[in-house]
Amino acid sequence: MPLAKDTKKKVITDYRRSQEDTGSAEVQIALLTERINGLEEHFKANKVDHHSRYGLIKMVSRRKKLLTYLKTNEPARYKEVITRLNLRK
Repeated sequence: MPLAKDTKKKVITDYRRSQEDTGSAEVQIALLTERINGLEEHFKANKVDHHSRYGLIKMVSRRKKLLTYLKTNEPARYKEVITRLNLRK
């Protein structure tokens, strides 16, 4: 399920690195985290929705790849992102 426009815009403005930034790793990780957290409620109501669970696994994998990229190339940005998003690491 896609994010609402206002939610997406708020996340982008909170995590962007410059005024025109919409696709940096931090923004992408924040958007994926928002979508992943939104699916929690869906799975509480629909326990047997395996198709959406597959999509959730893909999103978690994509977020993990972006976090690995940040960890290897920009450790300071990596630490900032995981603390701001309260991710376990």
